[in-house]
Amino acid sequence: MQSRSPDPSAHERLYRALRAQVMHGELAPGQALTLRGLGKQFGVSMTPAREAVRRLVAEGALTLSSSGRVATPELSADRIEELAAIRALLEPELAARALPRAHFALIDRLAAINAANAECVARQDSVGYVRTNLEFHRTLYLRAQAPAMLAMLETVWLQLGPTMRALYSRLRRNEPPQHHRMILAALRAGDEPALRLAVRTDVTQGLRHLAS
Repeated sequence: MQSRSPDPSAHERLYRALRAQVMHGELAPGQALTLRGLGKQFGVSMTPAREAVRRLVAEGALTLSSSGRVATPELSADRIEELAAIRALLEPELAARALPRAHFALIDRLAAINAANAECVARQDSVGYVRTNLEFHRTLYLRAQAPAMLAMLETVWLQLGPTMRALYSRLRRNEPPQHHRMILAALRAGDEPALRLAVRTDVTQGLRHLAS
């Protein structure tokens, strides 16, 4: 009789689902997670749960204490400031690299995502707001064709996800971010300096508010 080997797809499925939850702010800052709880939630055994958590700890999406406690990141003001500075360096550069490939269909797609983002604001849906906000940025940056830079940026987004959701819930915005409209206008005009400025302002404004 053959012994059953662990299902590699179970680990990958859990990893991707949990990674998305952290990045989109579905989990609160400092929220504790257990392997048993994750296994039960996603219908997998302890082995895939352990492997997924190990990968997410390595990416900075989760923290592991010396006592073995697994949790989402709780960021100090200094850490938020540092991550905001990384976003301010990487994201304008990715946007500028995407600009030559920003055809009309892409700009229309970004405008549609921005409309969905505005609907989340109107509903005060903080998780939807974070998710559509990141989708707006990622859709643009994929056109930069700079995978190493985008991978670095995603580790920053992962660390910030729970904090971004907490920030949005606190600010209780009732209108969508104006800088997205400025990004779209700069893309339509092919104006790189305006695009860099709009992206830099958009990605740092809320974080600086949180760090202060």
